[in-house]
Amino acid sequence: MSEEQSTTEEGRIEGADGPEIERVLPADETLAALATEFASARFEVFEAAGASWDIVNVSADEYHALVAAAQAAGYTLFIDLCAVDYLRRTPRFDVVVHIESITPARRLRIKIGVPASDASIASITDIFAGANFFEREAYDLMGVDFTGHPDMTRILLPDEWEGHPLRKDASVGSVPIQFKASYKTT
Repeated sequence: MSEEQSTTEEGRIEGADGPEIERVLPADETLAALATEFASARFEVFEAAGASWDIVNVSADEYHALVAAAQAAGYTLFIDLCAVDYLRRTPRFDVVVHIESITPARRLRIKIGVPASDASIASITDIFAGANFFEREAYDLMGVDFTGHPDMTRILLPDEWEGHPLRKDASVGSVPIQFKASYKTT
């Protein structure tokens, strides 16, 4: 926690430059502990069709530490990692990680904003080995680099491929198609 912010027992954040901001802490004890440890993280709950996800938005600086703390708190199953391109938004990219706790059954979605100017974020392969190929795919198709990754090379495209095809500003490209004349007899 930084010197500029301190969290009180009521869940308020006192800023050095401004008034107090009300911070809602998660009802779940495990997530509340994570929320107090990571002051800049913002927790929310998404509910649809009878299912719910706990979502945490965290800065790129605290991402690796939050994933390690979540694993230590019982979120031991890595499910998915992907990158999303929001072309006209700052930060441009989101890296989204899904992890799960088996007992009790809980899911956590971690979202990290990654700016286009420095599209890099820490690798979590040292915490979840299964993230290896997911991070390589996000690098290959979106151009988000994962620092500390053991083998950050392309996984789907040839090595000589230029660019990242799932970025929204990537050219669509084309392949010339040659049509044969159709000879119909009537």
